[in-house]
Amino acid sequence: MNSIFEVFTRSLKTPEVRKKLLFTFGIFVIFRIFAHIPVSGVNLAALKALFSQNQFLGLLDIFSGGTLANFSVMALGLNPYINSSIILQLLTMVFPKLEALSKEGETGRQKINQYTRFLTVPLAVLQAVGMYALLRSQGIISSLDPVNIVSFVVTMTAGTMLLVWLGELISQKGVGNGISLLIFAGIVNRIPVIFGQTISTAQAANYFNLAVFIVMGVMVIASIVVINEGTRKITVYYAKRVRGNKMYGGQSTHLPLRVNQAGVIPIIFAVSLVLLPSIVANYLTASPNKILYNIATSVTALFNPSGPFYNGLYFLLVVGFTYFYTAVIFSPKKIASEIQKYGGFIPGIRPGSPTANYLNYILTRITLAGAIFLGTIAIFPEIARALTNVQTLVLGGTGILIVVSVVLETIKKIEAQLVMRSYERFTK
Repeated sequence: MNSIFEVFTRSLKTPEVRKKLLFTFGIFVIFRIFAHIPVSGVNLAALKALFSQNQFLGLLDIFSGGTLANFSVMALGLNPYINSSIILQLLTMVFPKLEALSKEGETGRQKINQYTRFLTVPLAVLQAVGMYALLRSQGIISSLDPVNIVSFVVTMTAGTMLLVWLGELISQKGVGNGISLLIFAGIVNRIPVIFGQTISTAQAANYFNLAVFIVMGVMVIASIVVINEGTRKITVYYAKRVRGNKMYGGQSTHLPLRVNQAGVIPIIFAVSLVLLPSIVANYLTASPNKILYNIATSVTALFNPSGPFYNGLYFLLVVGFTYFYTAVIFSPKKIASEIQKYGGFIPGIRPGSPTANYLNYILTRITLAGAIFLGTIAIFPEIARALTNVQTLVLGGTGILIVVSVVLETIKKIEAQLVMRSYERFTK
């Protein structure tokens, strides 16, 4: 793959690609304008204090593109859409009709995207109601007027759907995956502010620790690139077949098995589950019952985000969900069936069940490396804070993983468009 600078230079010299880049940049500007339009009736100072104490809300802020901490009209961000996409993807593995629809090419993909948008609306409403209840319990919102509640929910839902529409515009007329790029833009937008706060508050003795933190960040970025691009290529041969007067097959190809098949999804599942006990315990601490109060206090102390139990459980959950999600999106039996259907075989492995068992054996081994890597990335903020004592750099491994993954994906798509434009010149 060419360097990022070279790809960017070539894209600016190509009129069609340059137009798409400018369109994407224009959508970014619109997104950032809406990200600074606040919702009325919200105590922003108390809200920021709540976010500094809740890691789950911090993760939601990442996927909202940085709009949740400011509580703009797009405060829910893309979280309902991401949840809807995950639900549809899981349902595709359960219901045969959805599975058949996903195999119908562009038409089936458009219908599934339409179902995803339909499901996003009720999920956005539910999350908006939950967000209102959370802010009300923390004293950040004091009004109980039904009109204000309805306007709050409608505003949050409309902001999410507007953000989804902007993301789809980028996917259709811009460069890369629009939803991923909007999340990327929100994360990158916060980096200068975070570094500025760190440098302004750092003492002379902490500059060395800050440098160590930056070096660790560079190493994490390099490891993310290696893991994301890492694949195990399995050679597949296709036997020669004669149909009529033509001969088909007789060639070899490779089946790439990625080390990180699941992406960032296991971290989302794991952090949602590991933070659930502490969220429930925070509500029970206000209970007048002493038994419930003591249990809630013990659970809160046990699930302290800086504690060893919390981080150990978080790591194990990420590893477990990585295997689970990989099993959902990659079926060795289906792949083996497709290979056998088209007359293919893996050298030394019989077609059918032996091929499926072989693929499952290889996938289990390489997924272990990806699962351990994702688990380490998930608890990277606590590791970095323990080693460097830098507390203000709150951009964790999850955010870095998203940024690097989106950059790699976007660069590949730009390169593909540049190659396509080069071929079009020869055909004219």
